[in-house]
Amino acid sequence: MKKIVALLLAGVMVISAGCGSSDSDNKTAEEVTVDAQASSEFVYDGSGPITDATDAKISLLGMNSWYTNADLTEAGIILETEARTGVDVDWQLLTPTNYQDSVSPMLAAGQDLADIVQLPDLDENMTYIQSGLFLPLDDLIETSGVNIKKYFEENPDIKASLTAEDGHIYYIPAGVVTDNFQPCLMINVEWLDALGLEEPTTLDEFVAVLRAFRDNDPNGNGEADEIPMSIQSKMVPYLFSPAFGLDLVSGFQADEDGVVEYGFNTQNFKEYLTFLHTLYEEGLLETEFASLSRDQVIQRLSQNQTGVTFDFSWQMSQSYSSLFDSYDGTSPVIKGIPPLSSDEYEGFYVGRNPVNAIFGVTADSENPALAFKFLDYTVGDEAQDLFVWGIEGDTYEVVDGEKQYTEKAKDNTYIQQLGINPACLPARQSVEAVNILLPEWHVEIDQDMEQYMQDPWPFIYANQEEANIVSQYMADIITYVDEMTMKFITGTESLDNFDNYLSTLESMNIGEIVSIKQAQYDRFVEANK
Repeated sequence: MKKIVALLLAGVMVISAGCGSSDSDNKTAEEVTVDAQASSEFVYDGSGPITDATDAKISLLGMNSWYTNADLTEAGIILETEARTGVDVDWQLLTPTNYQDSVSPMLAAGQDLADIVQLPDLDENMTYIQSGLFLPLDDLIETSGVNIKKYFEENPDIKASLTAEDGHIYYIPAGVVTDNFQPCLMINVEWLDALGLEEPTTLDEFVAVLRAFRDNDPNGNGEADEIPMSIQSKMVPYLFSPAFGLDLVSGFQADEDGVVEYGFNTQNFKEYLTFLHTLYEEGLLETEFASLSRDQVIQRLSQNQTGVTFDFSWQMSQSYSSLFDSYDGTSPVIKGIPPLSSDEYEGFYVGRNPVNAIFGVTADSENPALAFKFLDYTVGDEAQDLFVWGIEGDTYEVVDGEKQYTEKAKDNTYIQQLGINPACLPARQSVEAVNILLPEWHVEIDQDMEQYMQDPWPFIYANQEEANIVSQYMADIITYVDEMTMKFITGTESLDNFDNYLSTLESMNIGEIVSIKQAQYDRFVEANK
């Protein structure tokens, strides 16, 4: 069951790629907006079939399954998608682990591409847009984008993110949930109960709990073997930076007035570092946190040696609480709790970017209208139900108007081979589908967490000039910030030198980067109106 939940939560992975060249203006408006294979009487309404032609064909280049025992070209959900749309799809699916290496040279060549291509990244610098490899989809969205128009109306922020500087939309998104199953602070409630402690709500209370866990044998084995907190280094900013008014997960953030700043270039960041250094000095942030893995966290929890961690919330029941013999499924052992606040700032949790993959229609497609309608169909409820739940009567049934998984759906190998949540199509995660697999206590906690979620820095396209400047400076800035952050926390660099750190960032042109991010954010806000 844990693996089923993981499959339903699994996002389509994105990687980076190169560039290519073509000419997106080589088709007339009529060729772009008319499906040459459909009869003049056929009207596409957003559901299947999408054409009445008997020989409708398109090709799609995308990722195969992440599971070695599954081939999406033969998966039941993929075959059912073809059958419902009435389109014969030439699936050109490549291994996800080397998708970037395989697709980059194909895009660089810009020839013999499939009608639809799953991009190997989000094309944030508009490399492929500017090379003309992909068609602007505005006219197609207007004439036959039944499902994508509805989706954009319900998600104007996603539409704004996907709107390029020239005002056009070039890609159809795959997405993830952003308010549920997000990273949160988790604590061992049995340890709290053993010491008569309440759940902490502030930084000060949290530090007091960590000290109590360290010093008072909450696991009751008579040994001082407790590790107060086991947390992966990548999760540290999620846990602590909001209490200092920062979103160090995104790096960049905008205040209520829309003014952009780089969180690592502020005095609040110094306060954050000072706090973490204190934790490190006291042994409350363990010395090896920089290299700690999830497997190590799991091992420590399984041995009842750690009292606090931070991870995606679905781990509460699906990985962590179930490690304990005392867990009976009715209440948590490792429980997610609200974010920590400080005297000055109210805590929050940073959610995920809702767009995690994009699909484009190539400029050389022989029937771009049919290719677009296929993508539009996959965005709609009919297809999304298929992607998430599988096939009615096989993996789920409808009982009293509610979907319920069958016994077949509880066979992890079976649903992998069926192609649940297919990586090669614009699938989106479903809260409903996951929740019915989770214990009631978990669902209640996760729903309560929604109120604390804050959107991350939005995905925004850069123009060519901006992209050139960011690529010139930002990689070195990130490397320097990462190195100095670790040095300040561990004490190998004194915080007395923080002003020198800020001066170095200025010399590395962080000011110019912030100006670019400000311009991009202003465009995003304008597109979101």
